[in-house]
Amino acid sequence: MEFQASLLATTITPASRRRFLVLFLPTWPTDYLKRVDRGLASPLALYERIKGGLRISALDSEAGRAGIRMGQSVADARALVPSLVVQEMNRPLLEAGFADFADWHSNASPLVAVMEDISRFGDLVLDITGVAHLFGDERAMLRELLTRLRMLGYTVAGAIAPTIGAAWGISHFARSQVVEDEALAGLVDALPVAALRLSEAQIASLTQMGLTTIGQLRQRPRKPLQARFGQSLLTRIDQAYGLIEERMTPRLPLAEQHVERRFAEPIGLMDDVLACAHDLAIRLAHQLEATGQGAQAFHLFLYRVDHKVMTLSVNSARVTRNPQHICQLFEHRSERLQGEYDAGFGIDMIRLAASSLDTLEPNQLGVFSAEDGTEDLAQLNDRMASRLGAMAVLRTQLIASHLPERAARLVPSQAMAEIATLPQPGLNRPLRLLPAPEPVLISAEVPDGLPASMIWRRQSYRLVRGAGPERLGAEWWRKEERLLLVPPSEPEDPSQAEKPGIAPYMPDLPVHEAEAQTRDYYRVEDEEGRRFWVFRLGFYGGPRMPTWYLQGFFA
Repeated sequence: MEFQASLLATTITPASRRRFLVLFLPTWPTDYLKRVDRGLASPLALYERIKGGLRISALDSEAGRAGIRMGQSVADARALVPSLVVQEMNRPLLEAGFADFADWHSNASPLVAVMEDISRFGDLVLDITGVAHLFGDERAMLRELLTRLRMLGYTVAGAIAPTIGAAWGISHFARSQVVEDEALAGLVDALPVAALRLSEAQIASLTQMGLTTIGQLRQRPRKPLQARFGQSLLTRIDQAYGLIEERMTPRLPLAEQHVERRFAEPIGLMDDVLACAHDLAIRLAHQLEATGQGAQAFHLFLYRVDHKVMTLSVNSARVTRNPQHICQLFEHRSERLQGEYDAGFGIDMIRLAASSLDTLEPNQLGVFSAEDGTEDLAQLNDRMASRLGAMAVLRTQLIASHLPERAARLVPSQAMAEIATLPQPGLNRPLRLLPAPEPVLISAEVPDGLPASMIWRRQSYRLVRGAGPERLGAEWWRKEERLLLVPPSEPEDPSQAEKPGIAPYMPDLPVHEAEAQTRDYYRVEDEEGRRFWVFRLGFYGGPRMPTWYLQGFFA
């Protein structure tokens, strides 16, 4: 006991402490549905089919005051309250709505998570370390968050504490309050054991033993508790008192650099949003410049007063912090929204965040230096991709392959392409390539001689000149057949005194047929001066007859 107390005193210190705010919405499902459908009357209850029966899974405050309880059958609830409105619970709808509700709270803190220990809707945790001063102090922040939710029609309670477990337990089983470090142990000791987020079986067993508060549990020897209730019980206790760190998983990734603006009166026009985004881009540029950084991804979060968040994201091919370029990307992105933009009852906060950060040192241009235009071209590609979509602006990316149809591909212009090996200098390659080689019929005076005539797409061509061959080997690692690195051995019958041996490991690798996949390329010209690039797949006299293909056209 003394060791635990000393460890608690050394673990939570003003220098290393964190602060968490937990919001508990006990009637979230019914409150949410009432906001979606204003025609729903009270008392309201939601049911689910549990163990073959229809059981109450959620209810509003009026139904609770009327005596209806969770887990009660629908028939008993209707007999108790004839005016009860009953609907089947739609969990996917509620979970999606609560996820949006959680994202909206990122206007108070960038780190917001849904506590899914008990349910995927009803409990939110915010890491408010270093954030509360924006509201005045922690008490003012808690009061503001609770007030605005109650004005929206939600039943809510909340608590701020040094640990997530303590904040959750106090918000559920005590009044809404701010818990200081020195008062943590006393308040947690007085909470019931259900405040540890235990299973129903664990709570029932502890109650039967007469252990009703967390303080009573803390006084008992740990090993017997672990032997009977498992390590999870001790973990929850240590998390509540701060002996073990409990980590949260934020729904939105933390942006290392962001700026925001709150409005005294909500705004709604897209022009006003873009004007604010331009001012925020200037502030963000100064912030990035101070740290010697730039970014490739920028996100504009629009927080509506009806607890919804709209997000606009743009990307840049190069690391940048140019505010004018960033603002232009959002302007072009907004043009693609068409009729999707809906400010609702107004936007009361806008946040501009930057991700994919990298070092970007300032460049000093000399007197006689000249720009090569690549930066302007990259910004033009960014603007076109923002307006038309990333897949609408493509460029050619070279691939490390000597097969012509695999040597290049189209990728989004903003994609960071890996440096590929360029074709060897001096190779004569056609200006135009077919999307895929097309089969042709080739005749030659001798089997391995130059082609003399060609039939392609039912049209005959008399070839008068030719050069070649240029041999390209097969890329055996791309084939689909199995490659036998080691010939399989015949199984032997073991003698009576020996045990069967373990078969050697046979890797399942593709087969390489060099003769069937090797290509011989020829440059040929017909009577009218048209020049073609054809190749023969395989060899004469091999296991298969060779086939001819047309690959491209020379200028």
